[in-house]
Amino acid sequence: MLTKKFFKTKDEAEVTFEFNRSDVTNAALVGDFNDWQAIDMKFNKKTKSFITKVRLPKGGTFHFRYLLNDSEWENDYKADQYLPNAFGTENSVVQTTQ
Repeated sequence: MLTKKFFKTKDEAEVTFEFNRSDVTNAALVGDFNDWQAIDMKFNKKTKSFITKVRLPKGGTFHFRYLLNDSEWENDYKADQYLPNAFGTENSVVQTTQ
């Protein structure tokens, strides 16, 4: 799930990435906004989901996926859109436009 927060005084948006699935023991966010380097997501006991926040430039389109249990790739069920990737699957896409 994606949540976006836009700032009036900054040219960036804070995007909260959240993933929930009962069989997942660890999750990482990977995306083209950081050269596909994994960002560990923290487990939130209250919501029983993995969460991380990233600030991204306004007006952008960014590809991302979740890496689950160090071996499984998964898309975000609430992404803004999905686009094909070079591996024959699709990437999730987040757009930072209001």
